[in-house]
Amino acid sequence: MNLTAYFPVLLFILVSLGLGGGLVSIGRLLGPKKPDTNKNSPYECGFEAFGDARMKFDVRYYLVAILFIIFDLETAFLFPWGVALRDIGWPGFIAMMIFLLEFMLGFAYVWRRGGLSWE
Repeated sequence: MNLTAYFPVLLFILVSLGLGGGLVSIGRLLGPKKPDTNKNSPYECGFEAFGDARMKFDVRYYLVAILFIIFDLETAFLFPWGVALRDIGWPGFIAMMIFLLEFMLGFAYVWRRGGLSWE
């Protein structure tokens, strides 16, 4: 087995670890070391924190996040399909059109049900 093909990967890992470790070390060595109550206090929009950090969020936040992930992952399939379109021919084109039809039907369903509206 020829391991010389993996040398650039090893070099990339070593350089990135060295650069990351070096920059963190420089920051720790040259950074200011005068902690006070303001520097050690938790930051929240420039004013003192209030309320409980474990407050409940509205379910719409999670719904929007899940919908974003679903539609983002579905659209991620479009780029490789566009690159390989000449190689996969008509069967690949028809399969992607069926996929896009399902995608649009799902989008229309979510839209009709009010999943995208923020009331």
